[in-house]
Amino acid sequence: MKLKTSITIIAGCLVIFLFILLPIFLSIEKKENEYVSKFQGSSFSLKDVNNEIITESSFVGPLTAIFFGFTNCPDVCPMTLNNLDLVIKNLEQKKKEKFKVFFVSIDPERDSTEIIKDYLNSFENKIYGITGDPKKVFLMSKSWGVLSEKIFTEDGNYLINHSSSIILLKNGKYLNRISHHASYEDIFKTINKYLR
Repeated sequence: MKLKTSITIIAGCLVIFLFILLPIFLSIEKKENEYVSKFQGSSFSLKDVNNEIITESSFVGPLTAIFFGFTNCPDVCPMTLNNLDLVIKNLEQKKKEKFKVFFVSIDPERDSTEIIKDYLNSFENKIYGITGDPKKVFLMSKSWGVLSEKIFTEDGNYLINHSSSIILLKNGKYLNRISHHASYEDIFKTINKYLR
């Protein structure tokens, strides 16, 4: 008798979830997707590590990953870039040729083209570095929904708290975001899927 009562209660809870709570969860997810998808980037003119002008047209291609960070970042940035470097390394050659990775410095005051070039040279595969006028970098990052703020330390130095998703584009248009919390395996699986 007690078992039947327990099963009935569990079944009732499932019905409540399916008919009342599930639509609420789906609605929240839909609103989040709509919020993220409205960030479509903007026109910009910045510099790459060779002091060449780089614009939004540089993002056009079968698949592009953009990661906003800074070279003094102690953990998230090097870890995420290392994962992207491993993805490039482990892709099939044909897929490698269709995939570009861009690192945009949100700390242009400290991250000169030379500093970014040295930083990216520590990775095995080609990652394009972007920097430039701080206002232009801010507007460009904001257009992709990337938030950042300086956190000053007692000695006058600072770190930057920032959005750290990997933004994926197809032919220059927003496709998806990958959380920096994602494991290397999940990052590889997502990128590899879009390169089929």
